[in-house]
Amino acid sequence: MSDEGLAQGRHPATVTGSFDAVGRASETPRAGIVITGTEILTGRVRDRNGPWLTERLLELGVEPTHIVVAGDRPQDIEAALRFMREQDVELIVTSGGLGPTADDLTAEVVGGFQGREMMLDEGLRERIAEILRPLAERYPNLDRDAIDLGNQKQATVPHGATVLEPVGTAPGLVVPPVADQPGPTVVVLPGPPRELQPMWERALSSDGLREAIADAKVYRQAILRLFGIPESEIAQTLREAEKAGIELARLEITTCLRGGEIEVVTRFPDDARATYDAFAEMVAARHPDTLYSVDGSTVDDQVATLLRGDGQTTTRTIAVAESCTGGLLLARLTNPPGASAYVMGGVVAYSNEVKIAHVGVAEETIARHGAVSGEVASELADGVRLRMRADVGVGITGIAGPQGGSEEKPVGLVWLSVRGPDGADLTRSVRLPGGRDDVRERAVTVAMHLTRRLLVGESDGQRSIQPAPQGPLST
Repeated sequence: MSDEGLAQGRHPATVTGSFDAVGRASETPRAGIVITGTEILTGRVRDRNGPWLTERLLELGVEPTHIVVAGDRPQDIEAALRFMREQDVELIVTSGGLGPTADDLTAEVVGGFQGREMMLDEGLRERIAEILRPLAERYPNLDRDAIDLGNQKQATVPHGATVLEPVGTAPGLVVPPVADQPGPTVVVLPGPPRELQPMWERALSSDGLREAIADAKVYRQAILRLFGIPESEIAQTLREAEKAGIELARLEITTCLRGGEIEVVTRFPDDARATYDAFAEMVAARHPDTLYSVDGSTVDDQVATLLRGDGQTTTRTIAVAESCTGGLLLARLTNPPGASAYVMGGVVAYSNEVKIAHVGVAEETIARHGAVSGEVASELADGVRLRMRADVGVGITGIAGPQGGSEEKPVGLVWLSVRGPDGADLTRSVRLPGGRDDVRERAVTVAMHLTRRLLVGESDGQRSIQPAPQGPLST
C-alpha cells in the first residue's frame, strides 16, 4: 500500500452496474420507504430507520426504490405515499407518526390513502391501557383524560388492517389496498428504532406483507473492501472486467468511497455465482496490496479478531496515545463487545506537558522535531505500550485545523506510529483532506489499517524497543 494511497479521502460516490438482464426481472417486487417526522426532515434527528429497512428488504429479495423523508403535515405524508404508488411499488414501509399527540397522523393518512375508514379497536385500546397502567400508577398526578384520549387515538386504525402488537405503546399496521383496487400494501411502523426493529419481525409474519412480496427472489450479496486506492482505479477495473468478457450486466455492482476506503457491494442471483467469482478474482489480481477484505468484514472487525485471537493464536493487547484524534481511536477499538479482553486503555495527550509527563515523550524530541513528527508519534506509541503493559502501542499526532498549520506542516498533516514487540514498527505521515472532523475521522481509519497491517506481520524494520514489561502498570 502506498503512503499516497493512505491519504485518499473524498465524498462518497456511487456507481451502479446494469443488472437488469437478470436481477431486475419484471416480477421482482419493489418497495418504497417513507420516513415521517419534521425533526428528521430538518436534520435535528438522524434517520436510522431508512438504511436499516433497506437492508432488510434486500435480504428478502425486494428491491428498494426510494427513501422519502416527509414532515408531519398530513398533505406531505400523503404526497409521499402517492409518489411511491406512481413508481409501481408493491410495498410501502413508513416509520414514525404513531404516537398519541395531535401531530402523529400517519395511521389516519394511510387509512385515507388506502380508502379505508378509521375505526376504534376496543381490544387494542384495552391492551394499550394495560401497557400504560404502571405509568399512571407511578405518576398519579398525570392527566388521566389526556392519557385516555391518546390511548383512543392510537387504537383507532384503518378498517381491515392487520394490527402489529405494540413494542412501546404504538401499534404497527399492515394496510392492504381495498378489494379489487390496485396499489401497494402499506406497512406502518413506529419511529423509535428500538420499537421499529422488533415490530418488523412481526410484520413479516402477516399475510398482507407476505402476499405483497410473494414473488420475491432472494439474491446473494458479497462485499469487497479496499483501502488506499483512488476510486478511478476501481472504475478502470470494471472496464477491464468487461473487456475480459466478464458479464457485469448479470451483477449489480455498487461502489462507495468513504474516508479513503472503497466498498464494492455486489448483488447477484445464484446462477450468476461464477460471474461474480470471476469479477472478485480480477479485483484481487489487480489490487493485491489494497484489497483487505473479501468477506465483507470491516477493518474494525479484523483488528478485533486479530487482537482477540481465535483459539490457535493468543490474545494480544493494545494501548493508544492520541493527540489530534482526542480519543476517537480508543472509542473505535472499544466499540466491539468483549473489547476489554484486549484493550488496555489510552491517553489523550493533547498538550506537550501530557505527552512528556504521562506518556514518556522526551522533551528534547519535541524541541528538536516538533509535536507533529514521526519521532513524537513513535515515542507516543512506545511510551503508552510500555506504561500500559500492552503488546501493541499506537501513537497519533497531527494538525486537524482549521488553525495551527504552517507551510512546513500544513493542516491535515498527521503522523501515526504503531509499535509492537520484537521491534515491529509502522510509522507513516499522511496529508488528509477535508475539515477538522474529516481529518480526525480519517486519521483514525488510517491508524486502524496500520494496526491491522502490523498485526498480520508487516513492519518497517527491527527498531530497538523494549519488550512490554510484565510487572504492575507504569504511571
